Amino acid sequence: MDLLEAIKCRHSVRSYISQPISGYVKDSLSDIIRQCNEESGLHIQLCLNEPTAFSGRMAHYGSFRNVRNYIALIGKKTQDLQEKCGYYGEKIVLKAQQLGLNTCWVALTYSKGKTACIIEKDEKLCCVIAIGYGETQGMSHKTKPINELYQGQEPVPEWFKNGVAAAQLAPTAVNQQKFLFILKGDTVSAKALNGFYTKLDLGIVKYHFEIGAGSEGWTWARQTD
Repeated sequence: MDLLEAIKCRHSVRSYISQPISGYVKDSLSDIIRQCNEESGLHIQLCLNEPTAFSGRMAHYGSFRNVRNYIALIGKKTQDLQEKCGYYGEKIVLKAQQLGLNTCWVALTYSKGKTACIIEKDEKLCCVIAIGYGETQGMSHKTKPINELYQGQEPVPEWFKNGVAAAQLAPTAVNQQKFLFILKGDTVSAKALNGFYTKLDLGIVKYHFEIGAGSEGWTWARQTD
């Protein structure tokens, strides 16, 4: 399964069976987390066999069941923390899908004070990702039409359409899809619109866009553009 196939197959899952994450799957998951931390400077942590964070009222409200494993997205308190957590968190999510695991992004409906992760004084826990072997493979969510997710003079190139199509399938907070891709020549910028956790969503959709568009023939706009 390549990354584009993982994008298409992956759906949010909130109920899990008791099968532990172990062996090759655990090692591969640890490897991708280590790579992401080295590349990003984040302090992402894998918490296994730890049900406490999802044992309270908030998890029940969020319809979570038997969540015993999660990935804690942690980093230094910088302006781009949420976007970085979204980008690298989704990188781990899609690798997990390739490994046969299921996941769900969780921003609010868990007990933050009961997590087993280590948070340094200058760090912040952005959110967590529930992970494990799902009772089901989840269901696809409603999406906006592609033409509502970008701006650019028509006809837009195929690589750009492919990138936006991959971003269209990305998980976003309450499926709000409040982002916009803007094409100027061969330069692409991505903008977070007003809404809950849209900066986190921005990192997720940017990673999806890169997978769909490929690496040739375009560049991201500089932050000052």
